[in-house]
Amino acid sequence: MKRIPHFACSFAALALALLLGLPAGAAEVNSVFVQTRLDYNAILISGIDVLFIYDQELVAEVPATKSDWFSGKEAFMETAGDRIDLRSVFIPQGFDSEMMSLPERRDDAVRVYVFAEHDISDRAPIDITDMANVLVEINQFGILVSARD
Repeated sequence: MKRIPHFACSFAALALALLLGLPAGAAEVNSVFVQTRLDYNAILISGIDVLFIYDQELVAEVPATKSDWFSGKEAFMETAGDRIDLRSVFIPQGFDSEMMSLPERRDDAVRVYVFAEHDISDRAPIDITDMANVLVEINQFGILVSARD
């Protein structure tokens, strides 16, 4: 019996997933750590939303900007139902850092986005789908999202 190389099987599975319109891979997000660089005396309350999407068709319906997200979040969540999970953290004055609690089915997400209230109004959501350990830093200018060591 002739053996098929492992990479050929992986390529075939990827091609089949693309043909069937299935997600090509699962999200890699294992942790989201939120840290602030703001002055402890600053009078500011911000929110960070991490949106896990489990339905590829729903990706096209995600609000395009921070303003659209926060003004229409409830309606989007009602429409999406169990095709999403949302994790939020609010950053009050004097906040230092926090590791967010993530959904158990996070590996099944086809997309994972970060929205932040403390950012410019027309900022698009930040796609963190391919980041394993995410660092969200908040400073006086907005937010910076990067991979965390």
